[in-house]
Amino acid sequence: MDLFSSNLIIPLILVSLLAAYVAWNLGANDVANSMGTSVGSKAITLTQAIILAGILEFTGAVVFGKQVSATLATKVANPSLFIDVPETFLLGMIAVLLACGIWLQVSTSKGLPVASSHAVVGAIAGFSWVAIGKEAIAWNNIGMICLGWIVTPIISAIVAASLYSLLRYWLFEQDNILQQLLEWTPWLSAALVSVFGIIVLPTLIQLPVFNYVALPEQTLGLSIGLLATGGITYYSWNRIKTYRQQNIELGILERVMAKFQVLSACFVAFAHGSNDVGNAIAPLAVIVFILNTNAVPISSLDIPLWILVLGGLGIVAGLAVQGKNVIATVGENIISLVPSTGFCAEIATASTILIASRIGLPVSTSHALVGSVIGIGLVSRNQDVRWETIKSVVLAWVVTLPVAAVLGAVIFCLLQLLPWF
Repeated sequence: MDLFSSNLIIPLILVSLLAAYVAWNLGANDVANSMGTSVGSKAITLTQAIILAGILEFTGAVVFGKQVSATLATKVANPSLFIDVPETFLLGMIAVLLACGIWLQVSTSKGLPVASSHAVVGAIAGFSWVAIGKEAIAWNNIGMICLGWIVTPIISAIVAASLYSLLRYWLFEQDNILQQLLEWTPWLSAALVSVFGIIVLPTLIQLPVFNYVALPEQTLGLSIGLLATGGITYYSWNRIKTYRQQNIELGILERVMAKFQVLSACFVAFAHGSNDVGNAIAPLAVIVFILNTNAVPISSLDIPLWILVLGGLGIVAGLAVQGKNVIATVGENIISLVPSTGFCAEIATASTILIASRIGLPVSTSHALVGSVIGIGLVSRNQDVRWETIKSVVLAWVVTLPVAAVLGAVIFCLLQLLPWF
């Protein structure tokens, strides 16, 4: 089937616009995961956050988005049950795009950070139940996602609280903060590069440009990591030296930590773009696959470059126009952040997501980040956690899956009544 034939071009444009709409709302909501704490701690301004996140989210989505698996297409619902009715699966994916876009837009307007992956999963489960029956849903995978809701923020809170307590003992409460900071800078640099390097480097060294480097992958990755650690350490030492020459003593710790936090936020934005873009474009990729082959993808799903670009542009546009609402919630309305606490929150978030990925547990970046901010607030002597904000955020988490499921089911039923389908 010719995807760009006259009878398919209009439906293709419409579903592409729907996917861009979901990506828009994903950018407006989920990008707070990477930049909310940096804005809240005043390490960067909102405008700078939008520019940095826009570039890195788009780059991660386009360059590394192909690593997104076919889980959303083949593991939540059982596609083999739709083999004889591919048009039903296609219609369901349209319902998924509408349901996720609507729910993410409502959540963003309220400033609530929700899990887009859970919205997609809920919408797929909802339409599958209506279309085939409850046997069409992979209940084990749904259970794992719910487990991730509970475990992720707890682990992230523990890691963040532990890291912050360690830094407070060895840095914040020492008499000679400058000397301690000089000694700790290499270790902080190594921690930053290690956590994010494990996420990014294995994919980065697969790029064609590294084919001409006659080094094993592990040696190449280690070399890049050491160079990055050395570069960050050298830059930080120079900043400390400059502050000393300018007789700037007050706030020097937070000035240096602000540099670390911006770097950590950039890595999170890059990783987020490469992973979460699939929540917006995977349904579109399924629709395009069915239009091309008149069959349902069973075990694999290739995502064309133009779909990746569409998802990346949608994320950037949504972030630029609406992202400030959720950024304010994560960065300012839970506790008052400074660069050191924001850095701890982002390191904890990345570590938790990495561990969960290694054991195959589906988790949410927003859950991890909110949990880490709460953890820091609980151990900080000068911070009070704003529990009213937490209640609103947790409520949004709890209702996302069932609300998305109901929306997906209702929209699917309504679409079936339209004469075009």
